[in-house]
Amino acid sequence: MPTPPYREITSIDELRNLLHQQERIERCAFQDMDFTELSEESHTARYFDCLFMGCIFSKTMRIQIDKSCLIFSHIDVPYNCFQSILYTANTLYDNYIIGHPESYRECFDYKVYQHYLSTGKTATDIKETLARSLHDHAIGDTLYELLAQYDERHVAGIMGGHGLLRTTPEYRKIALISKHLTEEGYLMVSGGGPGAMEATHLGAWMAGYTDKEIDEAIGILSQAPSYEDTQWLDTAMRVCALYPSPRYASLGVPTWLYGHEPATPFATHIAKYFDNALREDGILTIAKGGIIYSPGSAGTMQEIFQDAVQNHYLSFGYASPMVFLGTRYWTEEMPVYPMLQQLNERGKYRNLLLSISDDEHEIVTTIQRFVAS
Repeated sequence: MPTPPYREITSIDELRNLLHQQERIERCAFQDMDFTELSEESHTARYFDCLFMGCIFSKTMRIQIDKSCLIFSHIDVPYNCFQSILYTANTLYDNYIIGHPESYRECFDYKVYQHYLSTGKTATDIKETLARSLHDHAIGDTLYELLAQYDERHVAGIMGGHGLLRTTPEYRKIALISKHLTEEGYLMVSGGGPGAMEATHLGAWMAGYTDKEIDEAIGILSQAPSYEDTQWLDTAMRVCALYPSPRYASLGVPTWLYGHEPATPFATHIAKYFDNALREDGILTIAKGGIIYSPGSAGTMQEIFQDAVQNHYLSFGYASPMVFLGTRYWTEEMPVYPMLQQLNERGKYRNLLLSISDDEHEIVTTIQRFVAS
């Protein structure tokens, strides 16, 4: 009989409920929890074959822990290796002040990025590599807790260039596609950065609002068209303040490898990684409801072929739609679409569900049709 998985305890309240039921605690995983919050009555409990990751203990707690347990202590780095919840704009940009773009330098995101650069993008210090690995493991674990709330075919991704300007028609199209899919119950996913990625999360943030209101938001954002503009983050924060408390969720998956590209504050859930390979493979893996490819360059091309491989081999039991936004771009400027069509027809690739369109409504319908199939 297989050994049961560890039960993950994510809050002190959940632990209190468990302690009311039993005093012998077995095969539980505790992450980033402060056990000093427990009452004295809880100190009679005993722990066996448990995992304690980044937890804080009372003086008496240690004698309650059997040697069969594993304890992972905090590591002295400017980020939490045992992050138990996904990031948000509030945690990444904790000290940002609207109207003062320079305040970004006081934010958690900037401080972690500077540490990342100072210790090396490819770190050689074993303490740092261990800390990053533990952090990314914690982010991945928390990410899949979020995804468990959704039907996997209702998780869709949008890929595209970070350089897409807010003033372009393509930016608005992506935002509207994301808005309408979000309103239909999809969790929209992107790389969580600027350009096409930001448009994805702007659309999800504005779900439930009118198209006129999304145009007003884009008007504010257009005052700083590129992420390289000083006011890029500031204008995004202004839109967040004007349309507070988004009614729907979206998931951004950025990386500190590209830390010079700020994470969009429009993503309600942010799974920010150090390891870009984990991050890129993860986006393609979780977007089982299909991926929409907007115009992009080398990074987007890499994602297209990674996705094609997953679909070819039916890595997850079925193929998902590969939808291309921009007929001229994907057939003339970057003619990957006719090449994939030809390879699919010749059997060099199999199972590719390819489509292309310039119309946002048609793209939304294509993604929805897959769920109904």
